[in-house]
Amino acid sequence: MDGLLDSLHDNATERDRSGNRKLFYDQYGSLLLLYFFSPALTSLRALQQATELAKVQKVTGASRASLGSLSEASSVFDAELLREILQELATQAKPILSGKEAEALDNLTAVDGSFLPALPKMLWALWQDDDHRAAKMHLHFDVIKGVPIDATLTEGTGSEREQLRIALQSGRLYVMDRGYAGYEFFQQIIDAKASFIGRVQNNAAYRVIEQREIPPEAAAAGIIEDVVVDKLGSEKHKNYLKQPVRIIKVDTGELNEEGNPIILVLATDRLNLPAELIALGYKYRWSVEIFFRWFKCILGCRHLLANSGNGVAIQMYAALIASLLISLWIGRKPTKRTFEMLCHYFTGWATEDELLAHIEKLKKRDE
Repeated sequence: MDGLLDSLHDNATERDRSGNRKLFYDQYGSLLLLYFFSPALTSLRALQQATELAKVQKVTGASRASLGSLSEASSVFDAELLREILQELATQAKPILSGKEAEALDNLTAVDGSFLPALPKMLWALWQDDDHRAAKMHLHFDVIKGVPIDATLTEGTGSEREQLRIALQSGRLYVMDRGYAGYEFFQQIIDAKASFIGRVQNNAAYRVIEQREIPPEAAAAGIIEDVVVDKLGSEKHKNYLKQPVRIIKVDTGELNEEGNPIILVLATDRLNLPAELIALGYKYRWSVEIFFRWFKCILGCRHLLANSGNGVAIQMYAALIASLLISLWIGRKPTKRTFEMLCHYFTGWATEDELLAHIEKLKKRDE
């Protein structure tokens, strides 16, 4: 982790005309990473008390920080700088899935939003009403690498579709649920030189120009229809498509509460990707939901250390960086047991040799 946060050091120092700043951004970021790997630290006050410890000061490079300084830091430092570090770290991650399927679904990126409960006094975090406020994390998760690659933060009512639109990356294959469905939006993804696999309503209207046969491999995956269409929406709606797309129907093999088969209707611009891989790509969307559980329940991001939107974003990016660091260290998706071992190491219970032995055992298990 040496040097990881060095580029943050001078951020916001221009406002310190008296030259008496004692807490710098790189030090604050280090304290946040320490927070995620130290189960005993459960609040900002606990983190402040930890800054009085000599070992913490040595590791983070920070001297004793007051509660006021830590609180101010969340609104002074630029959250976007941590986002840049997150994006750079993500490029260093290696694929954890291999084979022809992984190659065909290269750059498969699951996107979704998740609520982070906020306090009623956090007026910016609009959601249900004054007594129920929340921030929303909009996450991009690289399925093949098993790591988060980007995220943005909004109030609870923030549009998931709009947040994805402004963060689209060319070459990505985005997989998303019905909350992102929008015919104009699908075209915007294509215009950004990216691709999509998105679920649409079961009663979605479209105009078929080609009916494709369903090979045995697709049938075995539950594919019951594969068509190429040149229009999404009824005849009354504007046609936003500039090129044909596919509609694929998948029988999940499950029944709803009424006892009827659950059918998924998927739209994609990938005309040549086998239908069974389209279905598999959508199935992989679940990986982002699993990551949300890790993020909130294991890393402990249910508790927010700041009240400002910028402060919550800083905490969010620091947590995502912490998760990425684990993946880079061990070469695979982090597990609860590995996280516990890292916590034991940072709190002094496990030695470096014991930690390395644990990581080596994981690598041998994957061989």
